Amino acid sequence: MSWENANTVQTVERLEATIGRPAAIVMRKQLDRLDDGCVQVLEFSPIAGLGYLDGDGNRRSTYVGGAAGFARVQSPERISFEVAGDGPVVGAGVSMLFLLPGVGETLRLNGVAAGFRDGRLTVDVRETYIHCARAVLRSRLWQPAVDREFRDVPEMGGPLGDRLVREFLQVSPFLVLSTGDDTSPRGDQPGFVRVLDGHTLIIPDRRGNQRADTFHNLLDDDRISFAALRPGSADVLHVHGTATITVDPELLDTMRLRDVAPQAALLFRVHDASLRKNAAVTGSRLWRAAQRADPSRTPNMVTIGARHATGGADRIAGIPAGVLLRPVTALSGVLRRVMDLSYRKALADEGYAASDKPVSGTRRMRVVRVRRETPDAVTVVLRDTASRRPIDFRPGQFFTLVTEVDGRPVRRAYSASSAPGSRNLEVTVKRVPGGLFSTHASQSIRPGDHFEVKGPSGTFHSGPDATDLVMIAAGSGVTPMMSMIRGGAPGRMALLYGNRDEGGTLFAAELARLTRKRRGRLSVTHRLTRPAPGWTGDRGRLDGPAITAWLDAIAPAESAQYLVCGPDGVLEAARAVLTARGVPAQRIHVESYASALDGDVPATGPHPMTVEQDGEPVTTVVVDPGTTLLDAGLAAGVTMPYSCTVGNCGECLVKLRSGTVVTSEPNCLTPRQREAGLVPSCVTRPTSPVTVDVTEW
Repeated sequence: MSWENANTVQTVERLEATIGRPAAIVMRKQLDRLDDGCVQVLEFSPIAGLGYLDGDGNRRSTYVGGAAGFARVQSPERISFEVAGDGPVVGAGVSMLFLLPGVGETLRLNGVAAGFRDGRLTVDVRETYIHCARAVLRSRLWQPAVDREFRDVPEMGGPLGDRLVREFLQVSPFLVLSTGDDTSPRGDQPGFVRVLDGHTLIIPDRRGNQRADTFHNLLDDDRISFAALRPGSADVLHVHGTATITVDPELLDTMRLRDVAPQAALLFRVHDASLRKNAAVTGSRLWRAAQRADPSRTPNMVTIGARHATGGADRIAGIPAGVLLRPVTALSGVLRRVMDLSYRKALADEGYAASDKPVSGTRRMRVVRVRRETPDAVTVVLRDTASRRPIDFRPGQFFTLVTEVDGRPVRRAYSASSAPGSRNLEVTVKRVPGGLFSTHASQSIRPGDHFEVKGPSGTFHSGPDATDLVMIAAGSGVTPMMSMIRGGAPGRMALLYGNRDEGGTLFAAELARLTRKRRGRLSVTHRLTRPAPGWTGDRGRLDGPAITAWLDAIAPAESAQYLVCGPDGVLEAARAVLTARGVPAQRIHVESYASALDGDVPATGPHPMTVEQDGEPVTTVVVDPGTTLLDAGLAAGVTMPYSCTVGNCGECLVKLRSGTVVTSEPNCLTPRQREAGLVPSCVTRPTSPVTVDVTEW
């Protein structure tokens, strides 16, 4: 197929009819020099995307830097930094995109190559401004890397014939794209850059700030390039060629997210594509937690952007700029939260279902199978209805399922029992006497049912560098362990698994099979409190002596990571044993599976709930009898923080300003949090009119 004639945009008028014009304040954000805010960003930024023209007239993109402050500020109008290779043509335009690890907003800088000597480039600054965070948030650029299975890649000729290049595109979520005098970010779900044939790529363009610099540049000069990243890797994919803008409905329809098609796309005719190590990416150590920006020290990008909105003017509408900006500076924290909420809503509207802050939302998933594990437990197999991409998470994390049971909105969190990287997500639910959702799951869920699913969430995992894993589980506490076991580990894995009887032991047959298959690398020790006659394994509860004897028998490596999941008694016994054995706290990971929502709670009301943020009223909603503060708020469309929804994680804490409530036990509250008046909204019901503050505590 010839893609060049696929309904391309060739005039400014048609371009603006398609994507609109940017708001005046967007264009006002740019300066013609470096102000104090820009200088702060350069001091902290360890890496930048760089776009330029080479000596052959090709557009090029790469990454420069390697350490914070790599770009030396010589004056408000000039910077310099090192560039490997031949570098740009002196006198030609260059463009840059500065990144701060852990931060969504970026700093864009355009200028002219003023000199290049001994590998050091000097740039005269012509334009700077803060770019919105959507591209970084869409890509989840700063989240931990997830290993993926590559789809089959057909053989083909042309610049995209290299299998490694096409496989890299399947897992890359982020790139810097250079056209004309501009380098801008592009971020989306991994694999968003699609190969159409051996010479052609297509890149969707989701809605942004409508500056559309890339599109306007391409109408004048079709030369283009990008440099793509894969989180956790030092490899960079460099691609250059020419491009056109398409609004072809059939092409755009293939790139929908939850029924939302991109507004346009780039048809990229590739001249060259090469995968190379990049010293700036290696030196920057972008995906190490220690490199994340410390909000208390690093520049506030939102505040800097607000200052840029003055365009450097002394007065705006006759009012001194300093007077207008004084409240912006004073309320920078509030402004940060407002911007985050704006990003979250915009991304949710675009169809993104994110799993980590600061993006929130859910994805719609369909039940494809229900597998009976024991008389009281089922595994629900779910599949995303809008994406064929693998489901990413870290073994041990949980997902929150949102549905209605008997007309009541219900949210319950369950650890994934499947390994990451599959199109299916499996959660295993054990029925709890009186449990609303667990009973529904055990008796009523059928293939074809749908759930809204939030996640992944949680920090119960061993970390990316773990080798030997020592796991202690009781009952359904084995579900996150099962995800880890199915996913495998580089070293040994040992599981001590306690249950009442053999009939209630989850995954018994599969654990036996995997133990045989991975002989010497996986061991499973079952311990039953009420074994049937003929049981030859361990007997009794998972108490301190039992755990100690088992650890003595398996002799864990000194570097082993310990994971414990079960009721509070098991957690306390395991923690006491491990502490007594000198295991450092950072290598002990615990999670309780007890749900505070499974107990009896009083049903009073209805009661009004006034919602505040930072002490300012937001809205008032009615909490029906038996309904939690969180469920009532979410049902009314109030933005409230939450994750597990069962009182375990602490993400949903709100401050009780007035009124009385009852909070189900057990829950995650610490004594200090109780004294401060904080309550977990997901397991708290009002017993009178209440006022709560949803500021993140």
